[in-house]
Amino acid sequence: MQDCISAVSTPSGTGGVAIIRISGGGALEIALRMFTPAGKAASIVPNYMYAGKIAGEGFTDFGFMVYFAAPKSFTGENTVEFHCHGGVQIARGILSKTISLGCRPAERGEFTRRAFLNGKLTLSSAEGMIDMINAESLALLRAGSMLYTEQLSREVKKIQSQLTDILAGIAAELDYPEEDLDGLDFLKIKNDLIAAGGQISSLVQSYGCGKKIKSGVLVAICGKPNAGKSSLLNALLGYDKAIVSEEEGTTRDAVEGAIEIDGITYNLVDTAGIRTAGGAVEKMGIERAKKIISTADVVLFLTDGSDTPPAGITGKLIYVFNKSDVLTPCGKYDAAISAKTGEGLVELKKLLSSAAVGENSLDKTYIVEERHYLALLRAQAALSGAAESIGALTPDLLSVDIKEAWDALGEITGETAGEEIINAVFSKFCVGK
Repeated sequence: MQDCISAVSTPSGTGGVAIIRISGGGALEIALRMFTPAGKAASIVPNYMYAGKIAGEGFTDFGFMVYFAAPKSFTGENTVEFHCHGGVQIARGILSKTISLGCRPAERGEFTRRAFLNGKLTLSSAEGMIDMINAESLALLRAGSMLYTEQLSREVKKIQSQLTDILAGIAAELDYPEEDLDGLDFLKIKNDLIAAGGQISSLVQSYGCGKKIKSGVLVAICGKPNAGKSSLLNALLGYDKAIVSEEEGTTRDAVEGAIEIDGITYNLVDTAGIRTAGGAVEKMGIERAKKIISTADVVLFLTDGSDTPPAGITGKLIYVFNKSDVLTPCGKYDAAISAKTGEGLVELKKLLSSAAVGENSLDKTYIVEERHYLALLRAQAALSGAAESIGALTPDLLSVDIKEAWDALGEITGETAGEEIINAVFSKFCVGK
């Protein structure tokens, strides 16, 4: 039985309700020393909320208590929650009382860590939970929800199951060579390894989009001076963020803003106009603009049809003909807009989304965590090596590569994750979670 821990599980500050959570050995006993039910309650039944008095350190509050019995609780242990009034000192006082009665202050993510250790959720599910909590876009919330509800774990375990069958067949042949077994079908093993590798490859390829879901899409707006870059930034944001002026070189440093398209965050950067003339300060702005352009996922190049984009673009390039309200679009362009009137902005956003992430499916599993991506790459490399070595390696050596792939996949769910990985995951959590 693990020791009893407690923490305030709601954000610090004044609010309607604060929640103090207790979990572990003696949780209910400690709670009952602090709680007096209103009316008559012969016993505390799990999963029911009881109103009553909650004793704090030097005061009494009126609130609620709910008891979750092991193993049917979030942590898998006996867990109690006090729901009290949301004052800072009220919550602190009740927490202090739990500690004086034998609880230990919980560490960061310790409640969720106990849930993982007690088999209530996988490591990737825990990561999905923190992604949901910290999500600043609908797409990341959705991707986090997919992780939290074990969709990735199910896909990974399905691949592991296929590898387990292969390993079992090899082990049987090695352990019982005298038995009248049919022998190993190396062609089937190779095809099975290739099939498993294909499933891993599909997940690996989703990381490109998943990374943008997690971190957002960096969009550089560039073009010659007075092309309308600041006007376009303001139009996309829906408010005036950048200064708009007829004078060339007004934007001397990057101006940033964020919008959401189809649930994904797009971080827009209005860069200084690229030209050879200008003072020292403007030259510094132009150099910074070039650096931003070279690292952007998408570059919106504003053009009048006669100029060419700057060098160093590595992301997707979209030619945008601006000022279509006063000029006739000509030359090479992907979209014709008027930042002044808003004409063409809806189409530009669709084009931007298509260039950045392609089709953003609602029910697809995206790899959003770098550690999952790296683990999948190791598994992919191990299976590829095993498939290529069919006929060249003895079965026992072949099984080593296959087991290496199995273990790499296990790091995602937590089955084979070391203490360092586990600590890194739960360090992202707050104390009350």
